[in-house]
Amino acid sequence: MANFTRRAIKEAFTSLLEERPLNDITVKDIVERCGINRNSFYYHYQDLPALIEEIIKEDAESIIQAYPSVSSIVEGFDAVIEFASRRRRAILHIYRSVSWDVFERKLMQVCEYFVRSYVDTALAQEDISPEDRKTIIDYYKCVCFGLTVDWLDSGMSEQYMKSIRRIFLLKRDMATEAAVLLRDQV
Repeated sequence: MANFTRRAIKEAFTSLLEERPLNDITVKDIVERCGINRNSFYYHYQDLPALIEEIIKEDAESIIQAYPSVSSIVEGFDAVIEFASRRRRAILHIYRSVSWDVFERKLMQVCEYFVRSYVDTALAQEDISPEDRKTIIDYYKCVCFGLTVDWLDSGMSEQYMKSIRRIFLLKRDMATEAAVLLRDQV
């Protein structure tokens, strides 16, 4: 029963989030939507931010689990875009709210996962130190994160998304190039 109630709360919240901004959603709205009382909500969640954090965490984990490895940065980017496009309004409502910090942490986690997976695949045959590997991952994680935030700032513009995808296609061998440059500096 507890799992059913938690799922009902999350579904009610996400459907409300598709309809209106996060700041306009209350616990009362959620419990009315899923037909439970306020005490039931607070039994499962301390407050709305706790609910939001759990949903974002689960979504980030589901994206990561759906792609156990990626062979290119474009593949990882496309996975995030596909997920975000299905929940466009909800994501923009969270992004434009006070819960940005939770969203930001999870987005960075997803970016790091895809970059790490790509780098591990791209550099599997490269002789590179763990420090240099970490430097490459950190750099491209921040690049991916920054471009994704810019895309969100554009309102998830189709044109901006295409531009980012083109950047990644143009730089498809970026990890290998960086590894060679770092190795040659020694």
